[in-house]
Amino acid sequence: MIAVAGLAACSKKEPGGSSDDGKLTLGFSQVGAESGWRTANTKSVQEAAAAAGIDLKFSDAQQKQENQIQAIRSFIAQKVDVIAFSPVVESGWDAVLNEAKEAKIPVILTDRAIDSPDTSLYQTFLGSDFIKEGNLAGEWLVKQYEGKTDPVNIVELQGTTGSAPANDRKKGFGDIIAKDSKFKVVASQTGDFTRAKGKEVMEAFLKAHQDIDVLFAHNDDMGLGAIEAIEAAGKKPGIDIKIITIDAVHDGMQALADGKINFIAECSPLLGPQLMELVKKVKNGESVEKRIVTNETTFTQEQAKAALPERKY
Repeated sequence: MIAVAGLAACSKKEPGGSSDDGKLTLGFSQVGAESGWRTANTKSVQEAAAAAGIDLKFSDAQQKQENQIQAIRSFIAQKVDVIAFSPVVESGWDAVLNEAKEAKIPVILTDRAIDSPDTSLYQTFLGSDFIKEGNLAGEWLVKQYEGKTDPVNIVELQGTTGSAPANDRKKGFGDIIAKDSKFKVVASQTGDFTRAKGKEVMEAFLKAHQDIDVLFAHNDDMGLGAIEAIEAAGKKPGIDIKIITIDAVHDGMQALADGKINFIAECSPLLGPQLMELVKKVKNGESVEKRIVTNETTFTQEQAKAALPERKY
């Protein structure tokens, strides 16, 4: 059973209208709380809604698509003004989003995309360029091994199977390293974006492969779990096995500063303020760009040390 915060029905509310107290109402369905990134993202959305005076109906899908679909249908039944959600996976949204469209409730995708060819089902997609993040990870790795000819054995901890960041980060990284035959991904498996699963899968990688040179983890949390497994195996993370991750949450940045991670491509979770601006615009019928990319950077060890004191997540 999915918990949806603030589901008191507004019986006087007309479709697309404001709540009884005059506030704009946003229904937001979150993927879950699987990582430090996701927790920071949720906090950003909640704080930004409060600051903008928007009535937020918040739902945690617990990483299950069926929960998310149920939440969106609940938002439609409540006649919220706008629906925003971070899709658990890319496929299978057309039916419920058509229901929102028929109810004249605009939809905003945040953080993750969907693969529907019908782009009229949503107003805009706000989030990172996951392929670029994978590209950046691959480019850093290629530079580290420039001029060397020995094989480089890579293991990959993928994000949630079927999710946009997992699909795109894998592709972005793979496209770059495919240009040089010395780079070989010897094992690739989902760690479901969690620290515990990252540790578990890395333990299996270490047992199956004696000569791992590099770990590419699709997020910091899986990388941090993998570090535990690497240390338990008597190896030094960042030295014996180079580690590349994506996100740049505080714990990941600390591991980078400590030399246990070698490189991080940032994926900012602080989408709340931008989201609230978009919510107001689409509610007012203003045109918005179909794709809005967040501004992000990359970090090496020294850059992480410099950034950590002011890091907000």
